[in-house]
Amino acid sequence: MTHLPDAASLRAALADTGWGPISVLATTGSTNADLAASARQGAPAGTVLVATHQSAGRGRLTRSWEAPPGTSVATSVLVAPRVPLSTWGWLPLLVGVAVARGITDATGLDARLKWPNDVLIGDRKVCGILCEAVPEPPGPKAVLGFGLNTALRAEQLPVPTATSLLLEGSQVDATTVLTAVLTELEEVLRAWEGGADPRPGYRALCATLGAEVSVLLPVGDTVQGRAVDVDADGGLIVDTARGRRTFVAGDIQHLRPR
Repeated sequence: MTHLPDAASLRAALADTGWGPISVLATTGSTNADLAASARQGAPAGTVLVATHQSAGRGRLTRSWEAPPGTSVATSVLVAPRVPLSTWGWLPLLVGVAVARGITDATGLDARLKWPNDVLIGDRKVCGILCEAVPEPPGPKAVLGFGLNTALRAEQLPVPTATSLLLEGSQVDATTVLTAVLTELEEVLRAWEGGADPRPGYRALCATLGAEVSVLLPVGDTVQGRAVDVDADGGLIVDTARGRRTFVAGDIQHLRPR
């Protein structure tokens, strides 16, 4: 397995898509931060930035994230969705759908989602996602970032609940996986912009639905219940002891397999 994406091969594989220009770096601070800065300087929608190491990577809830060089692939893409800004909360969930589908397409592994957008293989996280708006003129854009663990070994895992494509037995090269993910992402975004309901595709991949969960809220409270659905805005609907509640933010722990 070649764990580092090849820039020329990636450009050739995606030549007939809307992705480009495409840049591949050995290392950077944060692909999201770099691409957001480029967007403010006029970079077009479709721009893709890939790095095989980040020294200042970020995850959800302002958490820092870093993996040893050559063990993961960080990718950020710039988009300008032709839908109301009020619906952009779906973007991180749609990226999750595309990453999960792309992994399965390329490797055959059964990738699933933990709400809202952690990508799992089994019950272990293989990819994290962070999406950020860039509101500056001439029009709002969004940076969609995902960090995929490609070649982490067991002794390199940051937490026991993480995994990598290598640990799950995949020998598919990183260029092939990334091509599959970006191809799926273009299709998912096109359907969404065309008015398709994003919920069926998300539901089909979400391992959280049907599971007993614990929801750790940003204020520190914890709520337990059974996750039953996602609403029209992507919020998680949970049946709790005090009735049905919808959550738009919070850390989820699966208490029982689906």
